Amino acid sequence: MDRPHDAAAGDGPQTGPPPVVTREIAAEAAVWVARLHGPSRSRAMEQECLAWQARSAANRHAFERCTDTWMDVPSVTVAGAYASAGRGAPPGAAHEEHSRQLRRPGRSAAMLGMAAVALAAVAVLWQPWRDIHHYRTAVGELQTVVLRDGTRLSLNTDTRVRVELDSAQRTVSIEGGEALFEVAKDAKRPFVVRAAASEVVALGTVFTVRLAPGSPDAAATLVVTLIEGQVSLRPAAGGSAEGVAPAQPLLMSPGERVRLVKAAGRAGQATQQVDRPRLEQVVAWQRSEAVFDNATLVDAVAEMNRYSRTPIVLVGSAATNGRRISGQYRAGDNAGFARAVATLHGLTVTDAPGRLELSVAP
Repeated sequence: MDRPHDAAAGDGPQTGPPPVVTREIAAEAAVWVARLHGPSRSRAMEQECLAWQARSAANRHAFERCTDTWMDVPSVTVAGAYASAGRGAPPGAAHEEHSRQLRRPGRSAAMLGMAAVALAAVAVLWQPWRDIHHYRTAVGELQTVVLRDGTRLSLNTDTRVRVELDSAQRTVSIEGGEALFEVAKDAKRPFVVRAAASEVVALGTVFTVRLAPGSPDAAATLVVTLIEGQVSLRPAAGGSAEGVAPAQPLLMSPGERVRLVKAAGRAGQATQQVDRPRLEQVVAWQRSEAVFDNATLVDAVAEMNRYSRTPIVLVGSAATNGRRISGQYRAGDNAGFARAVATLHGLTVTDAPGRLELSVAP
């Protein structure tokens, strides 16, 4: 496409993620693209377009996107574009009409301008303004990401998430692991975290979501802890019956933790437990620490194993007899933890291939 001759005011090398483009801005950009392809294009029109682009980075980004769409679909007609819109087809579907339309006489510049408007309008409807990213951490790794909207996302060990930001909603899908969300306020775009057929909906708040893998006894465990603000925990629309979801929407208060557990292979809703944990303990992983307050040895070992590729294995009766652990330990230091537990409970540490074994001393 022939663009206005001069660069828009304030243009320069762009760094960071693209700006948020609303559908209103996208529609304005589509009209500018159509006008610049019409018979009335003039130097004055080009200057007006430049002035519009200079008003915001979102305007400039929208104009570039609409221009790219026009260049990708160079031979669309007004009839084909409107037919595609009526059928619910994307802009490229109008190509089929091209050969027939070219054979029709009387194609005027005005009709071509209308075709451009139709194409741009369809493009706005069928090409959502989305920013999609995937993030993951390895075992023992922590990562902090600042999203384009200003939300701070902290990923715990072995975590996988998908982030999708658009003009209507901000969505994060957790495929496994744990994340802390410090959500930037945006009343027009709710922030939704999806995990295991559940949704956590917030506007501006701080909370954690943990999705633990399944076991022989449970399909999965979903834990949501609200640190500040307010969130709603609810079943996700179209969620899988095998997922983990509350029976009905639950409005959480600061300091509350909701744990959802569903037995493996069973239909129906998950078992729901609500408590108020020590929040410092909940977010201790951000300091690379694991904090236990009268936890069972089995649970403490399972938590430490999340951060290390050298797991601790409880052998024989070491997992029984009600042994409990309290204290603060460095996440990932399984050897140090095992030695401390052995000293506390009179156990023996054995450095076996690929693992550390804790057993009752002979």
